Amino acid sequence: MTRINLTLNGRAQHREVEPRQTLADFLRDGCDLTGTHLGCEHGACGACTVLIDGLPARSCIHLAVRADGCDVRSIEGLRDDPLTVLLRRHFHEAHALQCGYCTPGMLVTARDILRRFPAPDEATIRRELAGQICRCTGYVGIVEAIRRAGAELANQPS
Repeated sequence: MTRINLTLNGRAQHREVEPRQTLADFLRDGCDLTGTHLGCEHGACGACTVLIDGLPARSCIHLAVRADGCDVRSIEGLRDDPLTVLLRRHFHEAHALQCGYCTPGMLVTARDILRRFPAPDEATIRRELAGQICRCTGYVGIVEAIRRAGAELANQPS
């Protein structure tokens, strides 16, 4: 076992983990944060995307020991984040989800897109979503939700 110290959703965590345990398993099994979904477990689908030190990362291929000293945010830690709240509303209004399995990782990625591209166009959104797989929606609603959220942000006074 290896001791790790990290900030998880704004709270200090001091835990013992097996060196081979993934961050996804640590979150789900060790911390009861089941909003992080496991899809492919190879880093290809994006369902397990979380923020590590503010950047999106695939928690299924990121070892928990590598998160030692990091600030980790799962979808639960973004519950009251204003940008995530805005995105959730637009995802709902644009019918951007069906089964919902990809939604936590999709929201984390969408948040990152809007932080980097203030009012992204469809081509930018589609390019940036390339690593996120959704088998239900065909992406039309997802792209529209992100576009609408970006447009709303662009229209807010500075």
